[in-house]
Amino acid sequence: MMFAASAAIMIWLALAVVRALRGPTVFDRLVASNSIGTGAILLLAVFGFMTGRPEFLDIGILYALLNVVGTIAVLKFFRFGDLGHRGGEEPD
Repeated sequence: MMFAASAAIMIWLALAVVRALRGPTVFDRLVASNSIGTGAILLLAVFGFMTGRPEFLDIGILYALLNVVGTIAVLKFFRFGDLGHRGGEEPD
């Protein structure tokens, strides 16, 4: 059963990679990359469950935090043009 779940997640990751490569806009690619991150976290959790090592869940939680911070950073970069912008006022 776990092998079927791993195979389904791998197919999902492959489809997300195709979407990231073919996405017509930057935001489609960003959503696809976020989906790839979520699939990688699920794959880590399934692999940790299959091997009986719960340490992989800690790695998955850390990767989820990095995924959220990276997504916010990319969105801020595309809105303001740099990561050092303080926000508050609209870009020119």
